[in-house]
Amino acid sequence: MSGSILGKKIKELYKVLCQEEWNATVCGILIALLSIICLAWARPWGAVGAIRNWGEWLLYGIGIWGSEPANVLQYSGSVIGLGFLAGAFISACLGGDFAIRIPPRLELVKALFAGMFMGIGSSMCGGCNIGGFYNSVGNLSASGFCMMIGLIIGAVIGIRYLYWEMEHISWGSGGAKTIEFPYALKIILGIVTLGVLIWGTNTYANSDDAYVAKLAGLLIIPAGMGYTMQRGRWCMIQGFREPHMTGDTKMAKSVIVSVVVLAIGVTVLKYTDLVHTMHYVRGFFGWVAIVGGVIFGFGALLAGGCGTGVLWRVGEGQIKLLVVLPAFGIANAFVDRWFKENEWELDEVFGSFVYMPETWLGYGGTLALIFAVMALWYIIISWNEESEKLIVPM
Repeated sequence: MSGSILGKKIKELYKVLCQEEWNATVCGILIALLSIICLAWARPWGAVGAIRNWGEWLLYGIGIWGSEPANVLQYSGSVIGLGFLAGAFISACLGGDFAIRIPPRLELVKALFAGMFMGIGSSMCGGCNIGGFYNSVGNLSASGFCMMIGLIIGAVIGIRYLYWEMEHISWGSGGAKTIEFPYALKIILGIVTLGVLIWGTNTYANSDDAYVAKLAGLLIIPAGMGYTMQRGRWCMIQGFREPHMTGDTKMAKSVIVSVVVLAIGVTVLKYTDLVHTMHYVRGFFGWVAIVGGVIFGFGALLAGGCGTGVLWRVGEGQIKLLVVLPAFGIANAFVDRWFKENEWELDEVFGSFVYMPETWLGYGGTLALIFAVMALWYIIISWNEESEKLIVPM
């Protein structure tokens, strides 16, 4: 009798951890906590560093990129992306969500353009929605507010385009196909990937090189983020899209909570000098980040996922996002190199380096400003949820 009860409880726990969709707000809090841990361990996490590195290797492989890119397994940005992707794949496999999903032909074409827009936009913001907005605001840099404005505008433009497409474009609606795998095989793939992830983390951790040893945390912590996002289907661009498309505020409110928790945690780390106070401040407080946010937001609407949304959806087998990924990386690699060669960020052509605690705001004023902006966003979307005044009409 006790054995059957124990088995039942194990199945219940497995269902909660691996099969059920997690609450969006819980996911947002977990992402914030893991982000704080990642920063305390070594550096902020993000998606663009990995995607750009992989794009550079594609270009190098076909002879277009001159110098050899950073080693995929030793460049911290790439390791973060690999860990995140592994975590999402493990979640998809253990939850039975993994399948090869081939979209209609039109979606594959859109994927190419979406990736290019996202690559260009993220270069203009110093990162995607994570690096340019979420981690920027969370790390107390004013440039994140600029991208936030751009993301909202880009999402609205993207919604208008999608409505126009529904009315005027009929080509390419065919060709969709889903290739399923036996559930037992998915479980095996998930367990094998988890084993490789643990082995890789242990290998990095046992290195005599301090930098390589740090990569252990930058592999396993983002894996937890990838698992969490896939399990909760947590995609930040939905937080900017849904309030103006359906009126739904669930994802937007979870993003708001996540930003606030992140900002509090990062303030503690930086105020106590546990991490360098100027870490992760970029020179994009200005018009360029707003425009870049518009471009990135529009591209994310076409893609159906933000920077991290692309990665966790690739992890569950979505081919459209697998097409977005190289286009994103290649576009970002070219534009980012162009910007760096001209030193436009360093020369403050794109805007200013504004670490808010070093202004008249101080740490207390900075947190108050972040809370106020997030509260204002919360009030506006909640009002819109009932009034529907800001929903884009079809």
